[in-house]
Amino acid sequence: MNPVRFAVVGCGNIGSRHLALLKAQSDAVLAGFCVTDPAKREKFADLYEGTPVYASIEEMLDLCEASVITVCTPHYLHAEHALKAIEAGRNVLVEKPMALRSQDASQMIQAAAKAGVLLMVVKQNRHNIPVVLTRQAFDAGRFGRILMAQCNVVWNRYAGYYTQSPWLGRKEFEGGALYTQVSHFLDLLIWLCGDVVDAGGKFETKNHAIDIEDCGTAWLRFASGTMGSLFWTTCAYNRNFEGSITLVGEHGIVKIGGQYLNRIEHWDVEGLPLQEGTQWVDRPNSYGHYQGSSSNHDKVIQDVIRRINREDVRVVSGEDGIRTVQAIELIYAKCAERRELR
Repeated sequence: MNPVRFAVVGCGNIGSRHLALLKAQSDAVLAGFCVTDPAKREKFADLYEGTPVYASIEEMLDLCEASVITVCTPHYLHAEHALKAIEAGRNVLVEKPMALRSQDASQMIQAAAKAGVLLMVVKQNRHNIPVVLTRQAFDAGRFGRILMAQCNVVWNRYAGYYTQSPWLGRKEFEGGALYTQVSHFLDLLIWLCGDVVDAGGKFETKNHAIDIEDCGTAWLRFASGTMGSLFWTTCAYNRNFEGSITLVGEHGIVKIGGQYLNRIEHWDVEGLPLQEGTQWVDRPNSYGHYQGSSSNHDKVIQDVIRRINREDVRVVSGEDGIRTVQAIELIYAKCAERRELR
């Protein structure tokens, strides 16, 4: 398999993880990265000595020979940076959320199609072992129709999480908890149940000095007819408590649980017992004082490499990624309608 040259935009928590994984990946070449902050630029230049480092994405696109640009900047910059890379004729891998507006996501898709390049979105939780097992059972028709789905994201974000950054907790820059903590969960629900076509609910800011919500609950209706509920918060005491999805099918019930969708808590599928001794090796991304969703980014990068080499592999495309953005917009809009009625 031909090695693929990557360049990374942004070296925050998730960008630094991409740098480390790309450096360790045998079929990937870390061809460069850009950081606008001079102190961070010096830090990462020392860590990745010999790798070209740039002060801006424009400089990197002009000087760096990379076939894939990985966008790891703050949410509000995803669309802008992805479009610049696409216009430069590069394939793009963009971190979640794909964009903060479906209008921007649509523009990204159209630009990639026009330029003849790939637009891919990071959805590493699709590689979680419990998720893979559940999807295989679903694809084999073992569940029948999924009648109901329940999702709980009960996580902790301490006060310093928001004060450490000029963009976290600010609606115009971060978007909201659905974009940051819940988007991977919504992606999986949509992957299994179809697009969110209706919703309602309520969200509030109860325990943080931020512009976005830290508590919310919503009901969902999916294109397949599945009824769903969503419960999310960043106010869990002390640490992340639960990240789970429960599926009620015609022929089975499954709960993917743990803190990060990293174990099967219940499996009862007709004619399909869970194999004994299954090893759950999924780990969360660790960012020091807090943890995020699964750390399967290495598998995403491997998928991208195979896709660039024209192998038959499933990669989350822009057309798939926009569905989560549209669902989040709908949920927020319906919750806002309820506020206005009150």
